Amino acid sequence: MTSTETYRYRGYDIVPMRQWSSWCTGIYATRPDLPLLPRSTLATLAPKKEDALAEAKHCIDRFLSRLKPARH
Repeated sequence: MTSTETYRYRGYDIVPMRQWSSWCTGIYATRPDLPLLPRSTLATLAPKKEDALAEAKHCIDRFLSRLKPARH
């Protein structure tokens, strides 16, 4: 389970990895001020690498949107 590709998205590195016949991603904060995502690398298995990357981006967006304070 190795990969040399890294994709940067909203301050996180997304590392796609082949796992059995599917793709998964590792998501890593690139700065100490970013929160760590509570997500296992194997939480999402996708048949295509592009699908796994899209799911990782969606996961980052969803997580960060929950952290924003509500405006009244």
